[in-house]
Amino acid sequence: MRRRRSTLRPRYLKFHAFIVFAFLFAPIIVLVVFSFNKTKSGTVWGGFSTRWYTALVHNAAALQAFRNTLKVAIIATILATIIGTLAAFALTRFKFRGRSVYSTLIFISLVMPEIVMGISLTAFFRRFAHVDLSLRTVIAAHVTFCIAFVVVVVKARLSAFDNRLVEAAADLGATPFQAFLRIVLPLAAPGIFAGAMLAFTISLDDVVITSFTSGPGSTTLPLYIFGQLRFGVSPSINALSTIVLFSALFLLAIAGIFSVRASRSGVGAIDATTLG
Repeated sequence: MRRRRSTLRPRYLKFHAFIVFAFLFAPIIVLVVFSFNKTKSGTVWGGFSTRWYTALVHNAAALQAFRNTLKVAIIATILATIIGTLAAFALTRFKFRGRSVYSTLIFISLVMPEIVMGISLTAFFRRFAHVDLSLRTVIAAHVTFCIAFVVVVVKARLSAFDNRLVEAAADLGATPFQAFLRIVLPLAAPGIFAGAMLAFTISLDDVVITSFTSGPGSTTLPLYIFGQLRFGVSPSINALSTIVLFSALFLLAIAGIFSVRASRSGVGAIDATTLG
């Protein structure tokens, strides 16, 4: 039976793809271009200049917010990756009562509105834990909502894991710890790294939950940008947003390089001599 040819011609599909990508990236391109605007206007071009990037270096409030953002994102990513990876291993490799309930609760936390989570965390810190809002509460909040993303990504990676590899390692004399360290962990490494990068990116640009759980001296970069927008869009905000944008692209490039190298080197390829 002969297949019916599509009525859409290639040039129409290319034009459609161009429109979609232009719709997605045109605002970002405008933001980057106007970050080099010479005048203070954020909408009227007055010439090329890098004065706003130079001004950011001397902006103490922006630098402090940037340091707080990195501190929160790094600590939250490390803790969420460790907890989320262990949870994913438990949900994937072990059978216990209530496993499906735990998996469902993790997915519910992904779709829960951020404002609901922000209010609930604020109430927990103040009324139950009796803790003053500070940078520590921001870190705890970010760990809370980043764990679910790590669990989902790592669990998806482990779902395709072949348990016969561990059994083969045991037949060759490997202990459970050696099998985990030399077989399971290398196979799960791309998923763990992807989950960590996702958690870092989400923590880096969170606004809603951070605004509910932050206190004096714990302003992050997204909160600083949001606060400055109340006075109107300026080239300094565009410059700051451009730095955040290229930082995210840099992290994405690192993740892509890691993924390509892992696929080329055959991550998880088993060598019997490494089992001892």
